[in-house]
Amino acid sequence: MPSTMLPTMSKVLIVDDEPQIRRFLRISLSANGYAVVEAENGRGGISAFEAERPDLVILDLGLPDLDGQEVVTAIQAIRPAPVIVLSVRAQEYDKVEALDRGAVDYVVKPFGTAELMARVRAALRQRPQDGPPPTTVAAGPVTVDLARRVVTRDGQEVHLSRREFELLAALARHADHVLTHTELLRTVWGPAHVHDTAYLRVYVKQLRQKLEADPNRPGLIVTEPGVGYRFRTSIE
Repeated sequence: MPSTMLPTMSKVLIVDDEPQIRRFLRISLSANGYAVVEAENGRGGISAFEAERPDLVILDLGLPDLDGQEVVTAIQAIRPAPVIVLSVRAQEYDKVEALDRGAVDYVVKPFGTAELMARVRAALRQRPQDGPPPTTVAAGPVTVDLARRVVTRDGQEVHLSRREFELLAALARHADHVLTHTELLRTVWGPAHVHDTAYLRVYVKQLRQKLEADPNRPGLIVTEPGVGYRFRTSIE
């Protein structure tokens, strides 16, 4: 719909060895106003990424020449760019590895077109931009002022402990992207605590109690099972 289109045409690179998948994605993306570039293998994808400078990459892991995980790493080494992995691999360790290597999202095949387009829009909203990053992140009735370290809900300030704010800030800085348990634990608690997932569960529960309309059905801090959490800005 026009209200969801980006103001300028964004370029998307599809890296997938299946012609029918590339064709389906090309049609869907073009219909939503995106320019499309294609590559059928990992090395071609890396070359196209350097030459075409796309705004977003949609990447399959099962490529004929390189493992897609290696391609994620290579792309991030060239320049930071959002990568959405699109794969039949549904195992938790594949998802975690891709996200730890720098992918912003992971979608398992088969997938719904509307959901994928929504994830594309979310990833593009968060792509690196020139100038300073935003200091305020809004999600429905919740606003996180990262500079002032103030959180409000329906205009009323919400008291958070230092650790609660650090966790919320880490999620808000990467709004609409999945952050793995390891990333969050390393960022908020430090490298010595990357396996202490119990800490994370406790603090996520506390944040939900303070910020969610219904903590038992969270719409703001969303669980990605076995992988991590996502701070979702498009909540009802």
